Amino acid sequence: MRKTLFLFLVVPLGIIAQNAQMSLSINPKEFNDVELEVLNGEIYGLETTGKDPYIFTYGLPSNVDNSYNRLAFEYFCPTGVDFIEVRFYPEREGLKPKIVRDVGSTEGWVEFKIDLSEELREWGKKGDYLRLDFGAAPALSIQIKNLKLRPQTVREAEIEAKKEARKKREAILEKNLMSYLNGNYRNKVTNVLVKDNKLQIQGITRGGKNLFLAEVGPYEHATELKNFEFMAPIKPKEGKFDMSLERIIQRHGFKQDRVLSKWMIVEKKGDSYRPVSHARYADSIVPKYTYPFTKPSTKKGLGGYSANRDAPVSDLDDLGITSVTVNIWVTHFFRSGPSSENMPFEYMGKTYYVDKKQIENYDKTLLTTAERDIEVSAILLVDKASKAKDPEIGRILQHPDCDPAGIYSMPNLTTPKGVQYYAAVLDFLADRYSRPDKKFGRIHHYIIHNEVDAGWVWTNAGDKTALVFMDLYHKSMRMSHNIARKYNPSSKVFISLTHYWNWTSNPKFYHSKELLEQLLQFSKSEGDFEWAIAHHPYPESLREPKTWLDKKVSFDFDTQLITFKNVEVLDAWVKQPKVLFKGKTKRLVYLSENGTNSPTYSEQDLKEQAAGMAYAMKKIKYLDGIDGFQYHNWQDNRREGGLRIGLRRFPDATENPGGIKPVWKVYQAFGTDQEDKVYDQYKEMIGIQNWNEIRHKGKIGKKN
Repeated sequence: MRKTLFLFLVVPLGIIAQNAQMSLSINPKEFNDVELEVLNGEIYGLETTGKDPYIFTYGLPSNVDNSYNRLAFEYFCPTGVDFIEVRFYPEREGLKPKIVRDVGSTEGWVEFKIDLSEELREWGKKGDYLRLDFGAAPALSIQIKNLKLRPQTVREAEIEAKKEARKKREAILEKNLMSYLNGNYRNKVTNVLVKDNKLQIQGITRGGKNLFLAEVGPYEHATELKNFEFMAPIKPKEGKFDMSLERIIQRHGFKQDRVLSKWMIVEKKGDSYRPVSHARYADSIVPKYTYPFTKPSTKKGLGGYSANRDAPVSDLDDLGITSVTVNIWVTHFFRSGPSSENMPFEYMGKTYYVDKKQIENYDKTLLTTAERDIEVSAILLVDKASKAKDPEIGRILQHPDCDPAGIYSMPNLTTPKGVQYYAAVLDFLADRYSRPDKKFGRIHHYIIHNEVDAGWVWTNAGDKTALVFMDLYHKSMRMSHNIARKYNPSSKVFISLTHYWNWTSNPKFYHSKELLEQLLQFSKSEGDFEWAIAHHPYPESLREPKTWLDKKVSFDFDTQLITFKNVEVLDAWVKQPKVLFKGKTKRLVYLSENGTNSPTYSEQDLKEQAAGMAYAMKKIKYLDGIDGFQYHNWQDNRREGGLRIGLRRFPDATENPGGIKPVWKVYQAFGTDQEDKVYDQYKEMIGIQNWNEIRHKGKIGKKN
């Protein structure tokens, strides 16, 4: 066999049974077409060098209990693997290899697992071992950790038991959603105005008898209801109605703010009611404060900013930063009860709690940006229940269908309690960080979760179709939007998307283009709101900084990817009349997480990273559909699967720890009189003589 392993394991080898699992290690003496490196934290870094890459584990020191029927490991692989094959040794008649195809890409650590229940009938004796094949492509980089055999978890068994019933239920929901969204209703709720204490709801009736105005809460599916929690008879005058309702109502043990509800016209038929209009969310909300929308003076921002990181806060000034994103893990600071470490706050007459220390950390960050008038977009993230700081909060806020494979969960908007708690924590953030005096800092906008087209990884709600997933996500967007608008009339919510546009390397991911088209459809049907786009047009491969070499790109709306090479496509897409907010105003587009990688700290790699960023910045400079660019990452991060995508080196790098890289100087020079002096040195590497050569000047539209 061809042996191409260069770096051997330096961690303890063998198999150790502990904590209801058997931890597996790799045998460094048997392998093929693989380079292997052991990184921090016993992470195995594999790079394939040929078309038949595989590794072996050590033999089992004892028999495996049949309940240990899940082979599992966590992996990080931005490109995905065409297949992973498990072979069982010693070979026995009838013991066939197990193959999982289309092992999806992931830019975070997610778990791969495969059921070996059948195989454990023949395999799993002392001395038995495994061979793991990683696709059939050379130059594939994948990192794995926590390789083990383990039992099926209680959560996995629960999901499996409910799988078929859920799929049948969601198939009906999807069919009804499609019919509803495409419906041509004669009746219409035309305007919902939310005042301090009242709601003013107007509409038009053109057909039907026994018509009622019905309320639909975020935890309900309008298409599935036969009866409604609240209905009021409609008494139109000349085909129009104008109804005033109390804003706050007591229900399900809570005082509910009906700013979160949507309203539809239903017709009574026997003992049930059927929709005869689309539902409509609030069109306008009288805010507590009045702020004009002020666009940052430049496009230059910073992603994942925190004043508590190792990099110096002075970079905000030295780089000329005018906008940042800040990660807000609501399950890191939300608490279920009082303690000396917690701070109480009120929402709808009920007391909730947050961790004082965690909030002080956010205050520290947001005060550094507020004092510089830097615009802040908060990225809202919800931990899985197993990772939440407070288990009770985790259970309340985790979506009931969340699969353990995901990193974060969709918030639980399926129950009144889940909605109320999620609303409470959103209201806390909007109230605290919208004050005119900026006492605690300021949040201007909200990015709703992370890379939702890769929702399986970053916003997990189980295995759902794109439309059923968007129905959930749209509710989270609406809730965040309406609560933010209670305080700041200019606050916007952003949909967060990867660079996969009309293609994906992971069968569990969605197409960004499809999700955006569905969001437009919801907006058209249920009342438009001023959502915006937070896009991440990394190079095709996150490891390859030379984005001008990208292959899966074209200059049309059906392109597979949108990267720096064809970012003009996003600029053109958002300017289409059908995409404009209420048909008039271009939606904000922030490139809210982007960067180029330096595979190593060699002089050549650092220059290529800088060249890739110079290329990107010279592109977006002239695109007026792109409103902001937040560079990710501020400094290299050990938890990003070996990427060195930062403006600064690893804080613990052996040479020049935390030091600035050439890309830092490229970013600093953007928009200054030093721009050409700094950028021009990279033209030869890119293969151009003039920067105009990289700009697409042709028409962009549908693919011919």
